[in-house]
Amino acid sequence: MGTMKFEVPHSLPKDEVKKRVEQLLQYWGNKYGVKSDWQGEEGAKLVGKVMGINLDASFVITDKAISGEGTDPGMLLRNQAKTYIQKKFGSVLDPSKSLEQVKSNLD
Repeated sequence: MGTMKFEVPHSLPKDEVKKRVEQLLQYWGNKYGVKSDWQGEEGAKLVGKVMGINLDASFVITDKAISGEGTDPGMLLRNQAKTYIQKKFGSVLDPSKSLEQVKSNLD
């Protein structure tokens, strides 16, 4: 399998981005059993299985975006996977939502 790259822009301070992304990683862990491991302060590695598809991904938080790459699920599911990632990261990084709103929206 190949690699699928993604980038989700944000306008928040990096420490706020990390707090919000931690909520998303916790959600994925609880819902799908995805294991996450922070690699320093600005990036993480994810491993698991989501809806029957093996996931092996990593990302880094920069001042303006979250950039990463992961297992390409193949031509048939690639667009769905990218859309899902963009939607989930975009939702937690929405500056109009508080951290509490982000938490409650993931439940």
